[in-house]
Amino acid sequence: LFDELTDLEEETGVREPDSPTRTTGSGAVESADADARREPHEFPALSLAKSKDVHVLMKWAGERQIWLSWKLDGITLVATYDEGILTKLMTRGNGTTGTVITYLAPYIGGLPERIDQPGHMVVRGEAVISYEDFQRLNDGMEDDGESYANPRNLTAGTLALDHTRASQVRERGVTFRAFTLVYLEQEIVSWGERMDLLKKLGFDVVEHERTDASGLESAIERWTRTVQEGRMPYPVDGLVITYDDTVYASGGSVTGHHATNAGMAFKWQDTAAWTTLVHIEWSCAASTISPVAVFDKVRLEGTTVQRASLCNISEMKRLGIGADRQTSLKVIKANMIIPKCIEADSHGTQFEIPTVCPVCGAPVCIRTGEKTGTQTLHCTNPDCTAKQIQKFTRFVSKTGMDIDGLSVRTIMKFINLGFLADFADIYDIAVHRDEIIEMDGFGEKSYANMIRSVEKSRQADPVRLLYALCIPMIGTDAAKRILSFYGSEEFFRLWEEGADFSQVDGIGPEKASSLTDWIAQDKNRALLKKLLERIEVAVLEPQAGRSGRCLNLTFVITGDVHTFRNRDEFKAYVESQGGKVTGSVSKKTDYLVNNDAGSASSKNRKAKELGIPVLTEEDFNRLFR
Repeated sequence: LFDELTDLEEETGVREPDSPTRTTGSGAVESADADARREPHEFPALSLAKSKDVHVLMKWAGERQIWLSWKLDGITLVATYDEGILTKLMTRGNGTTGTVITYLAPYIGGLPERIDQPGHMVVRGEAVISYEDFQRLNDGMEDDGESYANPRNLTAGTLALDHTRASQVRERGVTFRAFTLVYLEQEIVSWGERMDLLKKLGFDVVEHERTDASGLESAIERWTRTVQEGRMPYPVDGLVITYDDTVYASGGSVTGHHATNAGMAFKWQDTAAWTTLVHIEWSCAASTISPVAVFDKVRLEGTTVQRASLCNISEMKRLGIGADRQTSLKVIKANMIIPKCIEADSHGTQFEIPTVCPVCGAPVCIRTGEKTGTQTLHCTNPDCTAKQIQKFTRFVSKTGMDIDGLSVRTIMKFINLGFLADFADIYDIAVHRDEIIEMDGFGEKSYANMIRSVEKSRQADPVRLLYALCIPMIGTDAAKRILSFYGSEEFFRLWEEGADFSQVDGIGPEKASSLTDWIAQDKNRALLKKLLERIEVAVLEPQAGRSGRCLNLTFVITGDVHTFRNRDEFKAYVESQGGKVTGSVSKKTDYLVNNDAGSASSKNRKAKELGIPVLTEEDFNRLFR
């Protein structure tokens, strides 16, 4: 529509003051946080002209060297650095004015807070959430009964969180991918060399390839296959070509809201096909029951498609979905990735809304979103298995029982098919082999890999098992403390008897009560008994008389680590040597470990106030390794 409007304006010479070709689209991030404020951009973030015709891009490239890169489908952010320190982070906003969200910067992956670069520097990039994280998060959300439609919407919603919920940005996996170096005090003319510098400074940069007009068509075909074959972990809505000569690129004119030389975006054509609706499948996740259209198979963008989400009741009404086998559907793969129904002909029929939950059979209800008026269907049973998605996810996680092949989507599918009602059912999943290998995304090999991982997890580590049971307030650290104190056999015996574990160091009355309350419930005792009949728990001896170089010492570890792979490995070493690692500095802390020992961070200040030694990693290794 935008292209059509542009053509009409050129053809007629008429251009209204509020025409979209005069203004830039908003990044759709408006934070309610008091720390967020609107400010003009130092360098306007103008839009790129777009085309679905490769030959238009070849003409634009001319005889010059160009770079091809992904057009990531997220939220554009602008990061400003002064003397190597991140001083400001802004959303793109309307291109000339954005929202300052610097308080969220520490929680965004791929965005270094310090870089080895003097002077003033401005970097532009895209904040994105991967498809995997989007599926995991969206399936467990109950945001006024309305889930997010796509990863971009979830990213926008996440970047609008206030400072009290800033840590959720990290939990949701928001990552910054730099796509251009806007300003640098030293002279680097080549766009490619600028991207090399960003990578050297620690940024995650968008993938890019050097080419020219003659090689552009074949390059686009290769990159397009990556999307078609589902190998892109992040959402993209096209490709971008950029001149390598940044001086030339900055010298063009500005037409409407496009900088003519800044770059060109290539957008894929959406191929559509008509098909016939077979039935509506109502899939329950968390408390929302979402409709999925199952239709006669059609070929789109080189793949076979037979399912597409219909989102909610409101979307079904908007499309005009009717009864099974009496509704024709027009289907596309939006941006060559996501199957989507864009049109329907119901032939005068109407769809039926189920009256009971497809998982547990409890009555359902329709809720209307206060903000949008969107109608969604919900299960009224608080104990419905489908509401336990996050618990199943924790059970199979690497920190839990470490079972590969059971993604959030697969767990949801198995629950909706009645394969899983509790954790123990995972170990009986082989009885459904014939049905599983016929499912989309499965086959003999995927099934075999999943079963291999399930069987391996039957030899259970007691710490992992206790964590995987999803007992409130009992994480890995609490599980380690209790099992190290009693040993596994004594712990499980005492637990069955309803013992009090508050005497264990670091296990207060609340955590002890949580353990006691959990095992006191008949359904939980039955679950544990059923589970223990299917797995073998390794014996862990009590370690009350343990020794080690960190024995009875408490450490706080902050900042980057160098000799350990990460802070988890560092923590594991301290614990193996009889020590303890906590998250905050207090009077009980013996040492703070920070490679930036002279920093003015709150933990360093607190340690100095309390007279607690601040060690670098080198100091720690000299004393305790």
